[in-house]
Amino acid sequence: MEMKRKPQTKPEAVIPAELLEQAKRSVSPDLLKKTTRCSVCGADTVSTGDEPLCWVCRRLKISAWKEIEQQMPAQE
Repeated sequence: MEMKRKPQTKPEAVIPAELLEQAKRSVSPDLLKKTTRCSVCGADTVSTGDEPLCWVCRRLKISAWKEIEQQMPAQE
Protein backbone atom coordinates (compact mmCIF):
# COMPACT_ATOMS: atom_id res chain seq x y z
CA MET A 1 0.00 0.00 0.00
CA GLU A 2 1.50 3.29 -1.16
CA MET A 3 0.77 6.58 0.63
CA LYS A 4 0.08 9.64 -1.48
CA ARG A 5 0.42 13.22 -0.36
CA LYS A 6 -2.58 15.43 -0.35
CA PRO A 7 -2.11 18.22 -2.91
CA GLN A 8 -1.41 21.51 -1.16
CA THR A 9 -3.64 24.44 -1.96
CA LYS A 10 -2.13 27.86 -2.45
CA PRO A 11 -2.54 29.89 0.74
CA GLU A 12 -4.97 32.76 0.56
CA ALA A 13 -3.33 36.21 0.67
CA VAL A 14 -4.30 37.94 3.90
CA ILE A 15 -2.71 41.28 3.00
CA PRO A 16 -3.21 42.74 -0.48
CA ALA A 17 -0.06 42.73 -2.65
CA GLU A 18 -0.28 46.51 -3.26
CA LEU A 19 -0.24 47.20 0.48
CA LEU A 20 2.77 44.92 0.99
CA GLU A 21 4.68 46.64 -1.80
CA GLN A 22 3.85 50.08 -0.39
CA ALA A 23 5.10 49.01 3.04
CA LYS A 24 8.35 47.67 1.57
CA ARG A 25 8.94 50.95 -0.27
CA SER A 26 8.29 53.01 2.87
CA VAL A 27 10.88 51.03 4.84
CA SER A 28 13.65 50.95 2.25
CA PRO A 29 14.66 54.65 2.54
CA ASP A 30 15.47 54.01 6.21
CA LEU A 31 17.88 51.26 5.17
CA LEU A 32 19.72 53.64 2.84
CA LYS A 33 20.68 56.07 5.62
CA LYS A 34 24.37 56.09 6.36
CA THR A 35 25.04 54.51 9.73
CA THR A 36 28.24 54.99 11.68
CA ARG A 37 29.60 53.58 14.92
CA CYS A 38 29.29 55.42 18.23
CA SER A 39 32.67 56.82 19.23
CA VAL A 40 32.08 55.78 22.87
CA CYS A 41 30.39 52.37 22.90
CA GLY A 42 30.57 51.26 19.25
CA ALA A 43 26.81 50.86 18.71
CA ASP A 44 25.26 51.63 15.32
CA THR A 45 24.10 55.23 15.07
CA VAL A 46 22.78 57.59 12.44
CA SER A 47 25.24 60.46 12.27
CA THR A 48 23.48 63.60 13.46
CA GLY A 49 25.64 66.45 14.62
CA ASP A 50 29.39 66.79 14.95
CA GLU A 51 30.07 63.77 17.14
CA PRO A 52 29.11 60.20 16.20
CA LEU A 53 27.23 59.28 19.39
CA CYS A 54 24.40 56.77 19.82
CA TRP A 55 21.27 58.00 21.56
CA VAL A 56 22.32 56.51 24.92
CA CYS A 57 25.75 58.14 24.96
CA ARG A 58 24.25 61.43 23.71
CA ARG A 59 21.75 61.42 26.60
CA LEU A 60 24.52 60.62 29.09
CA LYS A 61 26.59 63.50 27.74
CA ILE A 62 23.64 65.92 28.03
CA SER A 63 23.00 64.73 31.60
CA ALA A 64 26.66 65.26 32.46
CA TRP A 65 26.53 68.81 31.07
CA LYS A 66 23.46 69.61 33.16
CA GLU A 67 25.13 68.21 36.27
CA ILE A 68 28.26 70.31 35.68
CA GLU A 69 26.16 73.45 35.13
CA GLN A 70 24.37 72.85 38.44
CA GLN A 71 27.67 72.44 40.31
CA MET A 72 29.34 75.54 38.82
CA PRO A 73 27.34 78.18 40.81
CA ALA A 74 27.91 76.23 44.04
CA GLN A 75 31.70 76.42 43.59
CA GLU A 76 31.75 80.21 43.06
